[in-house]
Amino acid sequence: MDSLLYTLSETVHKQNYVIATYYTRLPREVDILKKAATLAVGQTIGTWIPIPGITEEIREKYMGKVVNVFDVPSLELATQITEDQREYLIQIAYPSVNFGTDQPLLITALLGNDASTSAQAKLLDIEFSEEFARKFRGPQYGIKGIQNFAGINDRPILLNMIKPCTGLTPKEGARIFYETALGGADFIKDDELFGNPVYSKPEERVRAYREAAEAAYEKTGERVKYFVNITSGAGEIIDNVKRAEEAGADGLMINFAAMGYSVLKYVAEHTALPILGHSAGTGMCFEGTMNGMASPLAVGKLARLAGADIVMINTPYGGYPLLHQKYMQTVAQLTLPFYDIKTSMPSIGGGVHPGMVEKYIREVGKDVVLAAGGAVQGHPCGAAAGARAMRQAIDIVMSGQAFEKAAAEKDELRVALTQWNYIKS
Repeated sequence: MDSLLYTLSETVHKQNYVIATYYTRLPREVDILKKAATLAVGQTIGTWIPIPGITEEIREKYMGKVVNVFDVPSLELATQITEDQREYLIQIAYPSVNFGTDQPLLITALLGNDASTSAQAKLLDIEFSEEFARKFRGPQYGIKGIQNFAGINDRPILLNMIKPCTGLTPKEGARIFYETALGGADFIKDDELFGNPVYSKPEERVRAYREAAEAAYEKTGERVKYFVNITSGAGEIIDNVKRAEEAGADGLMINFAAMGYSVLKYVAEHTALPILGHSAGTGMCFEGTMNGMASPLAVGKLARLAGADIVMINTPYGGYPLLHQKYMQTVAQLTLPFYDIKTSMPSIGGGVHPGMVEKYIREVGKDVVLAAGGAVQGHPCGAAAGARAMRQAIDIVMSGQAFEKAAAEKDELRVALTQWNYIKS
């Protein structure tokens, strides 16, 4: 067996490679070891035919290596094969020197060329070497830093996104901001659909919303933080950052699914503000069963590596049929130890209302952002009451009281639970 093309995991872990795990399905007659080898070569130094110029030195330094091939289910005997199609997990090690810290090239190396033209394979995970990961700063704040920034470490942070999603001038948005702040929202952000329109520039919103935040502070003694959406064209992004900073923004929001991980990384390296990374649009990356990448990788690990302090993730509870397993694995990718890279705080959106608070805290814990949109602005008694109902639900759960009994004594919460058909979880 070619020792330059195949390797054991124990050997490659000592070197500066990243290990990609793929899922594929092939006709039973296909030699999976040869197919994996073709993928390893095609994704690094080769094409589907031999070409001149490939030396042993090039193969040694720049060629991918097949680390493992697992068949699913695990079969050992030819007599056990009963289906025309077989399923496999393939692990390929890629030399980090091929892409350095260039995330677009990393994704191209793992999902481009053969993986997008002559093979169908879904990228399930990327295992980074410590040497490679050390080149990325990751989140500037991390979960603990965001909690210190918010002045909250004993409960989930309550975030609201202003609704309607688009169409509001800064003055109109400020009125909604003010009402929401009165109810006790900790963070307020723009909707992902609302970025840099001609009728509401980010810096204009920052100035208007800061005034609203100060006015609410005078009444509540709590100062809400505003994350302004600066998502825009690559040529405008840094100007948006600078203008938002100069106007006094508390934090920045970037849709990394649309702008790319490298833009998120670049912004994170050029601002002192915390960054909320939004994942709107990542479905096109992970919904395919035979292409793209897994959602915990697309929304979790890669966003954290790029530097998002908070990451907006989806749940199985808001109408989107995300598997519960993938939801929990995404949380794990954001929060479990990852060398010296700080954690990213999950921001749970989609189906967040007071009746779901108990379930979210039980499943994910208190170190999370609960992002409620319509449940705040859509409260029958107004946005302030909607935010207050969310805070009441959070406080009851964190106190350990019997939820239904305690909720019956809170007017705003009782109305909200009726509005959204609370069912005991």
